[in-house]
Amino acid sequence: MDTLALEAKATGQEKKSSAPRPRPKPPKKAKRIVYFEVEIVDAKTKEKLLLLDKVEPTSTILDIKALFHKSNPQWYPARQSLRLDPKGKGLKDEDVLQTLPVGTTASFYFFDLGAQIAWGTVFLSECYGPLLIYLMFYFRLPFIYAPKYDFSSSKHWVVHLACMCHSFHYVKRILETLFIHRISHGTMPLRNIFKNCSYYWCFAAWMAYYINHPLYTPPYYGQQQVKTAVIIFLFCQVGNFSINITLRNLKCPGSKVKKIPHPTKNPFTWIFALVSCPNYTYELGSWMGFTVMTQCLPVAFFTIVGFVLMTVWARGKHRNYRKEFRDYPTLRSPILPFIL
Repeated sequence: MDTLALEAKATGQEKKSSAPRPRPKPPKKAKRIVYFEVEIVDAKTKEKLLLLDKVEPTSTILDIKALFHKSNPQWYPARQSLRLDPKGKGLKDEDVLQTLPVGTTASFYFFDLGAQIAWGTVFLSECYGPLLIYLMFYFRLPFIYAPKYDFSSSKHWVVHLACMCHSFHYVKRILETLFIHRISHGTMPLRNIFKNCSYYWCFAAWMAYYINHPLYTPPYYGQQQVKTAVIIFLFCQVGNFSINITLRNLKCPGSKVKKIPHPTKNPFTWIFALVSCPNYTYELGSWMGFTVMTQCLPVAFFTIVGFVLMTVWARGKHRNYRKEFRDYPTLRSPILPFIL
């Protein structure tokens, strides 16, 4: 019995070994990469500036700018604007070549944006200037007022309080620029620094001249008016800081992905339920408080001009939010709840 069982087992193993083995699957053929031919043309003269051959389809606009920079060192990437149409908008650096509405031979129109400067440098220049200029008038340096007032001090306590509030505002902005703001656009045209600084520096000098003038008169309603204005100013400063922190937390370092800002547990951010750009709302409130505190016409004029500019910026951001996000809250207004 044992012998028969062993023979049967051996026969079964022979049958299994003689069974046909499955053929191995043939290796997958590598996908053929379709390379692009990129032509860069001057948008004004229509002169062909560069022809790039065998550009990978996954290349970004920033990659193409870098290749263009190699052959034209005077035009660094931040200075370049590449467009599909001479009258169209500039393409984003993160746009991928194969996702653009172009064939395998793509033509881009080049615009020279001019010399560029970092946004952070502009912001800091905008803040350092008013801070130092205001202090020059506060300490009444020579050649500002009559010689007998050189390095003298005002007898009105509201003048000293105004200096502290003004300095606090710009020191806060400097620290936010250095440690909080995450700027999506790296550079701006160099000419803008002169325009922006002229706006802030000239207004600072105009305001400081009258507030620190030896003949300055305090607000009509006295301490009650000043105290109320200081509360408004400080409240809006804290609110503005809270909004800036919230906006910072929306972005990861180096990321350009945009998200819808929403109210957080911080009560100062609850205004997001009604306004798209509450940082401008609080900024406006701060300068309104400063206007009431000093009761000074140049400050009021600066507040009005700032309100007009911030309204334009807020409307633009509000419009972009609604274009980019289909589920954007419809109840929100650009800068003032239910009004504007």
